[in-house]
Amino acid sequence: MFENCKKSKLIIEQHFHGAFGVDFLNCNEQEILDLSKKLISHGIGGFFATLATDTLDNIKNQIQVIKSASQKQTSEMAKILGIHIEGIFLNPEKKGIHDASQFLELSVENFQKFEDDFIKIITLAPELDKDFRLIKYLKTKGIKVQAGHCTGGDLSECDGVTHLFNAMSPVSHRSKSTALSALVNDDVYTEIIADGVHVNDDAIKLLLKSKPSDRIILISDCLPITNSDKKEMQFCNKTIYYDGEKATDKAGTLAGSTTLLDGIIKRISDSGIDAFKFIENTYKYHDIDLDGFVWWNESNEIVAVEKNKNILYKK
Repeated sequence: MFENCKKSKLIIEQHFHGAFGVDFLNCNEQEILDLSKKLISHGIGGFFATLATDTLDNIKNQIQVIKSASQKQTSEMAKILGIHIEGIFLNPEKKGIHDASQFLELSVENFQKFEDDFIKIITLAPELDKDFRLIKYLKTKGIKVQAGHCTGGDLSECDGVTHLFNAMSPVSHRSKSTALSALVNDDVYTEIIADGVHVNDDAIKLLLKSKPSDRIILISDCLPITNSDKKEMQFCNKTIYYDGEKATDKAGTLAGSTTLLDGIIKRISDSGIDAFKFIENTYKYHDIDLDGFVWWNESNEIVAVEKNKNILYKK
């Protein structure tokens, strides 16, 4: 159908705070539906709406808003696959852009305050979970547990690691660390923000040499300011400023990415890395499937997107 084009599965965003000015922490159903329709032209066929740290009341409210929106989607939209909770159970020492005043003690009881069957991924600090009691409970619910914003080196009970190298104890030759354990544990899936801002390209090469390729998950960690006309936004109780390259708070602390995942795939593909082989890893990680394909030209740009046997976008 498209000569000289590469063909891949639809992209899945598993760590995605929003885009086009839509923030999952304060949006309504219609805004989510509008966003999910816009994502198709970027080859994104499904996503896990990611909620950063906030009050329990707002987290609970937004879970229901996102869940309700998922029930009103149509076939031309990127499918809402669930919710990723990135917050509440983090280590203040590695809080990053998050508001540590809203963190809670890691416990089953605290999770049950906002528990919902639409939560599919939780990022937490495993070193703060005594006897891994919370992690073990989450696994009985079929939730993927990822170590992130943490200092612990024991990933034995974790399914994955959130944005490798960012907001975690770094590689050390004297002691265990989160980053080091992620690199040497072949069973743990590892997220990476390969946008050229969050991780140096040599660190990406280190990851590629250390991990089995089928355990690497490309993510955007996109902020709502992405693909919008905004230069600043409120996020995690802070004003975030976008300078055209990166988004930071007033102190210079790096927030999420401002590049959607198709842009990241193009960037690293242009550098000589075969990024397309990583797309299917997210499918395997979550044991899901989506009916559709993306066609890419020789410049690693999207030329067409098919979903459910219908061409929804053609350049």
